[in-house]
Amino acid sequence: MDATTTGVTPTTPRRAFGFWICLALVVGNMIGSGFFLLPATLAPFGWNGVAGWIVTTSGALCLAAVFGSLARAFPEAGGPYAYSRRAFGPFPAFVVAWAYWVSMWVGNVAIATGVIAPLSTVFPGMAPHSVWLTLALIWSLTAINCIGARPVGVIQLVTTLLKFLPLVAVVVVAALVLGEGGAAAAPPLRAEALQLGGETGIAAAAALTLWSFLGLESATVPAERVRNPSRNIARATLIGVAVTGAFYTFAASAVALLLPLEQVARSGAPMADFIGLHWGGPAGIVIALFAAIAAFGALNGWILMQGELPWAMARDGVFPSWLAKLSRRGTPARAHVAASLLVTIVLSFNYSRSMTDLFGFLILLATSAALVVYLACSVAAIRLGTSRRLVPAFLGAALFSLWAIWGAGGEAMLWGAVLLVSGVPLYFLTRRRDGSSPQAAADPGAPAE
Repeated sequence: MDATTTGVTPTTPRRAFGFWICLALVVGNMIGSGFFLLPATLAPFGWNGVAGWIVTTSGALCLAAVFGSLARAFPEAGGPYAYSRRAFGPFPAFVVAWAYWVSMWVGNVAIATGVIAPLSTVFPGMAPHSVWLTLALIWSLTAINCIGARPVGVIQLVTTLLKFLPLVAVVVVAALVLGEGGAAAAPPLRAEALQLGGETGIAAAAALTLWSFLGLESATVPAERVRNPSRNIARATLIGVAVTGAFYTFAASAVALLLPLEQVARSGAPMADFIGLHWGGPAGIVIALFAAIAAFGALNGWILMQGELPWAMARDGVFPSWLAKLSRRGTPARAHVAASLLVTIVLSFNYSRSMTDLFGFLILLATSAALVVYLACSVAAIRLGTSRRLVPAFLGAALFSLWAIWGAGGEAMLWGAVLLVSGVPLYFLTRRRDGSSPQAAADPGAPAE
């Protein structure tokens, strides 16, 4: 009998995601509005920036092998949390998952503002109301996630298809320019100009480009909503990273190298400038709209994850049991609302002039936390022995994660450590209140919301 008619909270969510939705979740969570600005950031790096994209794509493929192998062996909800729990035990898993969850709702602040900001350039009347529009967007997507997984998957699939269009346009334009002899406009490739370290070296470029790959593990978190998760999650993760990495490398490198350095470095919309230079027309408006679509799709996927992860942790007794309840529709509505309340608080801080520095600090935490999670999962894959033939890829993923942490700098490592220990009191408080049993929070017979 259906839980929606009996009023009993379902113990497991409905499996509404197939391969294509998983692929859209992986790709959609990686491609956000930030990627549209990276060519300007990487312009001073020259060919070191291109090398950074290649290195990061290679490292991301190793990480995709890690998460694909773990998902195939352990198709459980929670993704990185579930894998760390199996490899290291409940407390280390909590620390890793805590860092991961905080990075989600902190990062969602930036993603949400990335939807409204480009729209404000097209519709200036939106600018004075940007705070309320951003909050309305967050809570609208939260409501959709509370309704059910199927509409979330449809939104993710449609926005992912749309956000690929400007990338395809840049690739086509770049190929035409190169075919007509435009390569002469690019700075010459000199071996002596390539350097591993330094402010404009390959390591620094890789640390920047890594931001565009955050979310490659997205399909692993809602594993219990996926049909045939052992197969679909692994395939979606590997294919999504490979395809997106190829588009990233060529499109971003073409814009950074084929536009004059002075123009791209000061551009607020480098991809729009690139297309406008060669195709003309209102390219800036078009790219701004696609940047908003990209951020909207990414926000949709990350809101899904910011509710799924604490639900899985609460079900295991390491988060308050109140978050372990599913709604009548089989969604972790309580976890979604709690996370979006935190997003709202951080967003309010961001729009206070006195809190500008705090916002930058929180974004730094989000990035460093993701690196810690990737390192932990790489080591977990080695320790759990999920695939002997992929051990070199697992080692490569672990080394890449360490290298990216080094490339991000000492400040990122320091605040990453602060983030890791900040949730420890919650762990012991929850275990004392709900009992020490890992499943103490699970209460299938509790009344629905």
